[in-house]
Amino acid sequence: MKSATASSECRATAHVPLAADAQAARQARRTAARLLALEAGLCPREVAEDLELIVSELVTNAVLHAAGPYALTFSLERGRAGVAVSDGSTDLSGRQGSMRRIGPGGRGLKIIRGLGADLFVSPSERGKQVIAVLTW
Repeated sequence: MKSATASSECRATAHVPLAADAQAARQARRTAARLLALEAGLCPREVAEDLELIVSELVTNAVLHAAGPYALTFSLERGRAGVAVSDGSTDLSGRQGSMRRIGPGGRGLKIIRGLGADLFVSPSERGKQVIAVLTW
């Protein structure tokens, strides 16, 4: 597994390709948990727990509803985090422009929205990215 992590006083980012099976969500949660632990000063613990759930829900949705390959990009800075899950599906149903806000859907996306995250979908080089942004 290849991964990259960059950190500075104000920002940390991890990017990892994910397994193309049921282990992907666990792998993604572990990656997020490691980055959150390494950069604990950037994020309150209760928000970190929400972010781990957001990561898990987005990756689970990708594995259940889209083709691989899958990847996680997790970016953390003081007061904000971005979670992007890439998949191999080019299906951007209902897309308007190159990036659109995702409307109501399954329980996973409702959970993510209930935690206060904004959701977007954007085309990527090999498919699409589903992006959640959480601010606190």
